[in-house]
Amino acid sequence: MHKPGDVVLGGLFEVHYSSVFPEWTFTSEPQQPSCKGFDTLGFRHAMSMAFTIDEINKNSNLLPNVTLGYSLYDNCGALVVGFSGGLSLASGREEQFLLQQNCVGSPPVLGIVGDSPSTFSIATSNVLGLYKMPIVSYFSTCSCLSDRQRFPSFFRTIPSDAFQVRAMIQILKHFGWTWVGLLVSDDDYGLHVARSFQSDLAQSGGGCLAYLEVLPWDSDPSELRRIVHLLKTSTARVVMVFAHEFHMIHLMEEVVRQNVTGRQWIASEAWTSAAVLQTARLMPYLSGTLGIAIRRGEIPGLREFLLQMHPDQNDNGNNMVRQFWEYTFQCRFAPPPAGWLEAGGALCTGEEDIESVDSEFLDLSNLRPEYNIYKAVYALAYALSDMLQCEPGRGPFSGHSCATLQTLEPWQLVHYLQKVNFTTPFGDQVSFDENGDALPIYDIVNWLWLPDGRTKVQNVGVVKRSDHKGEELTIDEDKIFWNFELNKPPQSVCSESCPPGTRMARKKGEPVCCFDCIPCSEGKISNKTDSMECTSCPEDFWSSTQRDHCVPKKTEFLSYHEPLGICLTAASLLGTFFCVITLGIFTYHRRTPMVRANNSELSFLLLVSLKLCFLCSLLFIGRPRLWTCQLRHAAFGISFVLSVSCILVKTMVVLAVFKASKPGGGASLKWFGTMQQRGTVIVLTSIQAAICTAWLVSSSPAPYKNTQYHNDKIVYECIVGSTVGFAVLLGYIGLLATLSFLLAFLARNLPDNFNEAKLITFSMLIFCAVWVAFVPAYVNSPGKYADAVEVFAILASSFGLLLALFGPKCYIILLRPERNTKKAIMGRGTTKS
Repeated sequence: MHKPGDVVLGGLFEVHYSSVFPEWTFTSEPQQPSCKGFDTLGFRHAMSMAFTIDEINKNSNLLPNVTLGYSLYDNCGALVVGFSGGLSLASGREEQFLLQQNCVGSPPVLGIVGDSPSTFSIATSNVLGLYKMPIVSYFSTCSCLSDRQRFPSFFRTIPSDAFQVRAMIQILKHFGWTWVGLLVSDDDYGLHVARSFQSDLAQSGGGCLAYLEVLPWDSDPSELRRIVHLLKTSTARVVMVFAHEFHMIHLMEEVVRQNVTGRQWIASEAWTSAAVLQTARLMPYLSGTLGIAIRRGEIPGLREFLLQMHPDQNDNGNNMVRQFWEYTFQCRFAPPPAGWLEAGGALCTGEEDIESVDSEFLDLSNLRPEYNIYKAVYALAYALSDMLQCEPGRGPFSGHSCATLQTLEPWQLVHYLQKVNFTTPFGDQVSFDENGDALPIYDIVNWLWLPDGRTKVQNVGVVKRSDHKGEELTIDEDKIFWNFELNKPPQSVCSESCPPGTRMARKKGEPVCCFDCIPCSEGKISNKTDSMECTSCPEDFWSSTQRDHCVPKKTEFLSYHEPLGICLTAASLLGTFFCVITLGIFTYHRRTPMVRANNSELSFLLLVSLKLCFLCSLLFIGRPRLWTCQLRHAAFGISFVLSVSCILVKTMVVLAVFKASKPGGGASLKWFGTMQQRGTVIVLTSIQAAICTAWLVSSSPAPYKNTQYHNDKIVYECIVGSTVGFAVLLGYIGLLATLSFLLAFLARNLPDNFNEAKLITFSMLIFCAVWVAFVPAYVNSPGKYADAVEVFAILASSFGLLLALFGPKCYIILLRPERNTKKAIMGRGTTKS
């Protein structure tokens, strides 16, 4: 079909879908194949190009004073016919060329719109690309055509298969389908998609393939049964199919035979609008199908243009229109074939009414390839317009020259076509990247089975790539019909998502989407779904019960608020109270023989030191801090040395007095006067003070957060700093206590009037027993219990000293005052002598 013009554009379309090739022999003349099977939609594609050129010619703003023409060829569904048509468009249709011509002027066409199948475009572009003939395809999707080395002048307004695969993966991610099956056709289209899909899916981490099967071209029944059985038994509920209508028809027949339901079908653009599959027998299985479809557009004025079309009976140059007319109205133009009229056939008048015929030719509700053709023609027109607007001296060619209408060359148009950028009336931007691919855009469609038996292919979303936002997916989920219970999307996963608090552990020998959910170990958490690893909590935190967040660790120390701390505090205060009471009693009765006979000054000092011993135990209760850690052992050590020093000096005084009572022993008392007693206590206590000072200066005790006892607890304790210092402190106390015990033991049988030695012996026996038991108990007690053991030892030894030394005396002073006389004390002593 041809129309003259100042500039002619070529077109390749599938107006017939099959060809019959004659048998050739070496002696016969070559004959052209005959085309069979008129394709109404293919003819509409051709008419869409004719309409677009007519619209451009009527547009005074685009290509003014330039008339576009067209030359459209039918590929008849055969590669050799389409390839021949492409060569004819590029080189002209003349059978002979006059040698005397100077070969100037424009070529027959400056650009070609087409072809439809990728194989046809590959063949044509391989040859015409050598001459930089621009070819803009509206239906070839093979990603191999993006190779600029092989196809330097190939462009297309349909996205490549590479983008279709990425669009599919985005849909899978959107609905959380990570476990899917993939069926592909056994050809370059299907096998190339399979490789791309596996590669892109692995890179995106969006899911796994439960199976990948190739649909046979010969529709082998046994192979189809095996594939459908696999589809039926697989746990994947989403099935993607990159194949042609032919494959889907045979596949769905087997699906119906095995009654495979509960599957969500995802259609590639090759069959997403196939009406042959939208039957009452197949729709119970295919209803709810989601598919990738060529972008649907609206072309205002196309319907009126098609209605105005009428064949010219005297012009055989528009054979396409005449064949469409004869096919639609089942008539023949004069002269009819032999026997046509005899068989009852009608003659075509050319005035028949197209609207009176029930045909899909005028159904313009779903313009998809036509919209791509519309964009392809406009891309060539805008490139031509940009080229003709070039200012001389500023052109892009050699010497900054410009192209002219009289000397246009196809390769010059390629330069401008690469830079074209415009927006269609439908609002879609059209431009080409460095590989000749237009900004990709696909519609997402959904098959809705209506109650009246019809099938509606409705748009439910768009997936596209723009210069600014990159790839973008938009889906209106409310419009989608799901062929499942409650009209909700299915779940298609190999393993359910691992909730927070667990991590994924891949199953051996299975895809990464198949995994077990392992709870995080103690001290580790995962706060996201499908975490690969559990993360450790910070030092002062521990995992919650659900292992989904970190919580502050429980703290443990000997507290004033717990029963143990309360009891020890009460005992400490009670002991201090007893010391105060005893001190009050002794102060009140300080002039009585019982108080005076027992070295009252040392007794008062001993009571004060015991009071300090009781109070220093409070430093071991409460949260350890630096000052309490430093003070507790120093106060404990000095207080007890002061107590034991007083007891030691009292024992030594008892022995000195007994020795002085013997003949010639009076000289010994001069070494145990009041000043000497005070000095001895001060010196012995100062030694302990020096030990404590050296310890604090060299390696001071400090608070420490111990996490070794319990993983989920922080035990606050005081580390002694220097074990040697602590040992010397205790050892010094033990040395004085042992010495006091030995001296008191030696004086236990002295006369009754010096009987305090027995009390000292008993008190020191209690003291030593408590502290001997303390060492192993302290070493083996963790955390706060070590402090409790030490406090208990302090209180036990302090109560032992208080009760053993002052209990009997207070008993006599308060309850037996008749025995608190000098005569009574001396009388007991004389009687025994």
